[in-house]
Amino acid sequence: MARKTLEPRPDREVFELPLVIRPEHIDDNGHVNNVVYVGWLQDAGTAHWNARFDAETRAKWSWVALRHEIDYLRALMPDSVAVARTWVGEPQGPRFARYVRIEDGEGRLCAQGISEWCLIEPRTMRPTRIPTDMLPTFERR
Repeated sequence: MARKTLEPRPDREVFELPLVIRPEHIDDNGHVNNVVYVGWLQDAGTAHWNARFDAETRAKWSWVALRHEIDYLRALMPDSVAVARTWVGEPQGPRFARYVRIEDGEGRLCAQGISEWCLIEPRTMRPTRIPTDMLPTFERR
């Protein structure tokens, strides 16, 4: 059962990532394969992190995806234009829920997903509480 349409929180930045539909993304049914969407959820979160934090911060911290949940609503075809729009929820210790809407070139919702990400210290691979000084970066600009 599909959840209600995800809408960005008014206090959060919405980061946009253009998506490229490649021939290998198309399945036997002639549209983007569902597994590709999982990769796009991860790509959107990673791109947001890389765009907003400097190399020093990215070397100090890393994220691992713990869970992805996706609702498929409209097929994307081979010649489609698509964009992922992503934002984060409220931090829960070392975890953030990350929300992603995948829309076509006309702004129609094609898929939406929620991923659970955990902040880790890369050297030890141990979960680490999200530092409070990191939070303003995810706020609306």
